[in-house]
Amino acid sequence: MIRARGYGLNRHGGILARTGLSIVAGLMLGAALTGCGGDDAGFANRLEPAIAADGTKTLRYGNQTEPGTLDPHKASGVPAANVLRDLYEGLVITGPNDEVIPGVAKSWTISEDRLTYTFKLRDDARWSNGQPVTAGDFVYSLRRAVAPATASPYADIHAPIKNAAAIINNKAPPDTLGVSAPDAHTLVIRLKQPTPFFLQTLTHPSSDPVYRPAVERWGDSFTQPGHAVTNGAYTMDAWRVNERIRLKRNPYYWDNADTAIDRVEFYPIEDGNSELSRYQAGGLDWAASVPPAATARIKQHIPDQYHAVPTIGIAYLGLNMRRAPFADNRKLRLALSMALDREVITDKILRGGQPTLYSAVPDTVRGYTPVEYAWKDWPDDKREARARQLYHEAGYSDDHPLHAEYLYPSGGVGKTLGLVAVAMWRKVLGADITPINQEWKVYLQTARQGYDTQIFWGGWIGDYDDPNTFFSIFNSEAALNYTGYDSAAYDAAQQRSSHTPRGPERTALMHKAEATLLHDAPIIPVFVYTYHQLIKPYVTGYQPSALGNYYSKNFDIRPRDGSTPQTGTH
Repeated sequence: MIRARGYGLNRHGGILARTGLSIVAGLMLGAALTGCGGDDAGFANRLEPAIAADGTKTLRYGNQTEPGTLDPHKASGVPAANVLRDLYEGLVITGPNDEVIPGVAKSWTISEDRLTYTFKLRDDARWSNGQPVTAGDFVYSLRRAVAPATASPYADIHAPIKNAAAIINNKAPPDTLGVSAPDAHTLVIRLKQPTPFFLQTLTHPSSDPVYRPAVERWGDSFTQPGHAVTNGAYTMDAWRVNERIRLKRNPYYWDNADTAIDRVEFYPIEDGNSELSRYQAGGLDWAASVPPAATARIKQHIPDQYHAVPTIGIAYLGLNMRRAPFADNRKLRLALSMALDREVITDKILRGGQPTLYSAVPDTVRGYTPVEYAWKDWPDDKREARARQLYHEAGYSDDHPLHAEYLYPSGGVGKTLGLVAVAMWRKVLGADITPINQEWKVYLQTARQGYDTQIFWGGWIGDYDDPNTFFSIFNSEAALNYTGYDSAAYDAAQQRSSHTPRGPERTALMHKAEATLLHDAPIIPVFVYTYHQLIKPYVTGYQPSALGNYYSKNFDIRPRDGSTPQTGTH
């Protein structure tokens, strides 16, 4: 039922039926009307850069939803990461092509056995209060990131470090972590095993340093204005929940002289149409998403401002493997997956050029060819017939339909995808699935707890450009394994691949892990994420990032008179 291009596995499971078809048709009709309606001749697009009379430049982002926290060791989700990249800086960051480049560390060496990484820190790295950033700050912060008391959702990303796994599982104290500071500007990290992608993991916000005196004095509120001490290009200025986060330049940042943007504002706008309206009215310089129905008009009127960037990310539907009806019913899980017409979802509903997905890893990951379901190329009627057969063999029928709930967060594409999936499941299988909406923070909490979900929206943007960023989240011990998937065979292949050098042996292990995951079907892969962004033409310095890693310090704003932007302090 699964194939890899060149992996030697086989292939496998089309139409919408009457109930549910009306939902899909309604979505398509609504998209068509929105896409064609409105005053096309006067498509609003106010170009008003936020440059004050004194030359102060403000960059204004749409940021989808309110971050749950801005503690880099506790935060999760793209909206939080967008802010954290400006507030904090790790040992390394990502460059224009998502490659690893120096951050606080000006250089590093790797031992011959690839177990010891030695970083030399910049002499001029400073916190926003003027205090030096030291190797000891990173020792404290990395220990905090893996400490059970922190409960970091990303603690597992540090598992390659010596003793990290034992600390995460509360079997060793945090001070046994394989990190040390021989002097104030030298940090040594020792690994348990060679890890080919380790350096890339250090670009993640959970590897960023936090200022220990602020954490110890203020506790959870150390992230708030007046309390926050940061080491990135910006520091906290104001935070009005569900309204705006405003950052200001960190005058002590080591590269402040080459930073042009003075203030950065993030607006948590969950509704795509509202975000677009604000962008058109001149209230945003950067819109994080584009409503599918508006794409055609945008391409027609402001094509130079529209940026579609395929990501290292997947959109999927998660199935709770801890409880009925999916825990012990693989045929039911596969039936739901095969009943989805991914081409209709991407081409007719979303209409943003998203590639369909029949694997757990997108083909945008460099150097890896994913395993795919072999029924990817089946005709619709054959695929749907197989889906119905599996549904019946799983114990369900028209007289005994599946009743379940689909959980999705406010904002984003989760609602649209969910309504279409619900319609397709009803049409092809006769299943009765009820959509349940929750505000983003509540949704994350519900998904993490894992006991109150059945089907849930799952989106994952890779933390680094390596297949392990996807495989690791389905390990049975991973904090981010919201499905509760537990497979000894999968864990063994995933763990071995994570410390095997790049080459044929590692590829074979990753293919084995992916084939196992697709066979067991704890998730329903749907499409490869594509960022659809709108950026005003006066914003300069933009380069697309498949990881979605954008740093405001790299941008500038061109004045309305078209003169060349000036960088430097104000």
